Amino acid sequence: MTRIFLTHSPNALKNYYGERALAQLRTLGEVTLNSQARPLAPEELVRAAARHDIVVSSRDVAAPASLFEHLPELLAFCRVAVDIRNIDVTAASHHGVLVTRATPGFDASVAEWIVGVMIDLSRGISAAVSAYREGCVPAIQMGIELRGATLGVVGYGFIGRRLGALGLALGMSVMVCDPFAPAIESGVEHASFDEVMARANFVVCLAPATPETADLFDTAAFARMRPDAYFVNASRGELVDEEALIHALNSGVIAGAALDVGCAPDQMPSPALACHPKVVATPHVGGLTPQAIEHQAFDTVRQIRSLLAGTVPDGAVNAEHAVRIGRLPGFRGLLDGAHS
Repeated sequence: MTRIFLTHSPNALKNYYGERALAQLRTLGEVTLNSQARPLAPEELVRAAARHDIVVSSRDVAAPASLFEHLPELLAFCRVAVDIRNIDVTAASHHGVLVTRATPGFDASVAEWIVGVMIDLSRGISAAVSAYREGCVPAIQMGIELRGATLGVVGYGFIGRRLGALGLALGMSVMVCDPFAPAIESGVEHASFDEVMARANFVVCLAPATPETADLFDTAAFARMRPDAYFVNASRGELVDEEALIHALNSGVIAGAALDVGCAPDQMPSPALACHPKVVATPHVGGLTPQAIEHQAFDTVRQIRSLLAGTVPDGAVNAEHAVRIGRLPGFRGLLDGAHS
C-alpha cells in the first residue's frame, strides 16, 4: 500500500485541507498525520516521513536539499498551494523526486475579501465597530460609494480578472496594470503603473512576488497616489516597502490601507502596520474559505490518484527528472528506460 505523510498540523489540517479531502486521500493509501501542533522543521520531517512514498505538504513546510538527500524512498512531494518557493526543486530533481503544486482555487475568495475591505475602508466600518465594543460612540463620518470610484489593479491574473468583473458589476471604473496580461475584457482599461497609482481611488496589489517586484510599492509609488485613495495588498508582503507605507499613512499621503499579507511570519501583516488606526488588517485569510481550501486539497488527491494510475499528474513541475515514480506499480510508458 502507498504510504502518504500529510504535513499539516491539526489546526492546519482543519483549515487548509479538510475532512472530505482527507477521507479521499485515505482511499489511496496509508496516511500518516503530523501530530505536532506546529509545522515540522526539515529535520523533523525527515524523521516523520521516513519510509513514506509521498509527502503532501502545507505551504509553510520547507523542503531544502537535505530533505531529499535523507529520504531515499520518497517518490513525490505534493504541495497544497501554488507557491513552491521554499521547495528546492533542483535538489528534488537531482534525486528523482516528483514535485507538484496545486492550481489556484481562491480567486473568488480573495476577490470577495478585497471588495469587503474596500467597503470597510470607505465606510469606516471596522473603526465604528471597535469604538462601540470599547463602550464609545464612534464619530460620524461621510462615506464613499464604490459605484463611480476607480479601481486600479496591479497584477491581472486569475484573482485580478475576478476582481475586475466584481468592480464592473458594482459600477466602478476598472483599470489594470500588467505587462504580461493586457486587459481585453470590455470595460477594463489597460494602463501603466504610474497611471494606476495616480488615478485610482483604490489601488489593489495582486502582482506576483519576483525579484523585479520587490518593494514595488515604495515611497515614490505612494507619493503618486491621490490623498483620498486607499491601498490594498492581497498578494505578498515583499512587494511593499513597509516603512514607506507607514510614512504615507502617518503623513496623509494616502487615506488608508487594507492588508491580508505582510512581512511577518507566514506572510502575516506586520504588527506595526496591522495596529495602525488607518489600516484594516486580517491574518492572511483572504483565501481561507471551504471552497478555496478544498480546491487545492482535492488537487493533491487527484495528483496522487493519477500517479497510482501510472500517469504524470497535472501540476507536476519537474516530471522529466522524476525517475523514482517509475517504482509505482502500474506506472506506464512515460519514463521508459529511466531508472533511479
